[in-house]
Amino acid sequence: MTDVNSWLRRLYIRALTIRVMRNKSRFVARRVREYSIQSSSAPDSVLVELARETEALGPAAGMLVPHAQGTLLTTLVASARPTRAIEVGTFTGYSSLCIARGLSDSGQLLCLDISERWTSIAEKYWARAGVGHRIELRLGPAAETISALPAEPTFDFAFIDADKVSYQEYLDLLLPRMRLDGLLVVDNVLLHGKAARGRARGAEPAAMRRFNARLAADHRLQTVMLPFADGLTLVRVRAH
Repeated sequence: MTDVNSWLRRLYIRALTIRVMRNKSRFVARRVREYSIQSSSAPDSVLVELARETEALGPAAGMLVPHAQGTLLTTLVASARPTRAIEVGTFTGYSSLCIARGLSDSGQLLCLDISERWTSIAEKYWARAGVGHRIELRLGPAAETISALPAEPTFDFAFIDADKVSYQEYLDLLLPRMRLDGLLVVDNVLLHGKAARGRARGAEPAAMRRFNARLAADHRLQTVMLPFADGLTLVRVRAH
């Protein structure tokens, strides 16, 4: 029975991960998506349960990060060992849980969001994963919260995954507060491939194209965009 349950769990994880990656990575061939999932570490039971509860929210679940992206966040943070990290846009806490797992016991993550409903789910799973003591949640408009923080280098790591039209504002506010050689990770920079299509309509694709172009041209930053999940850009802060 244990072997059957284990097989069913692996089957469910694979199906859920493929579904999320399919929705995020439409620009990647299906066979490549599935092979990359099979070749990556699987999530544990806490992350699986969090993903399942998030899926039950309906259309809003489209904001859930794929399992492999969460693993990448944990890997990056565990390798860089930041003292202070910040997340702009927390939703139900999947990415923040993954970031917090990569922190040392003395590391701290500040999470910014506007939804008490969604972040209440996050807090439940942070506690279950044993990382709640590493996370501080502040509710309210992210730009206002960041603006109220000391305007001095404080953070070693930042993850931006909130209102896409406001990405440039978040970046401008965060840069003075990032330590040199700090790492920013920016999510959804491809917008299901729309950002790469010059004729894509809507405020979000246009704003994302401007944001991506400014990132690449900013001499203070070292930037690389990865065609992974819905597009991730890694940004090293070289100068303020």
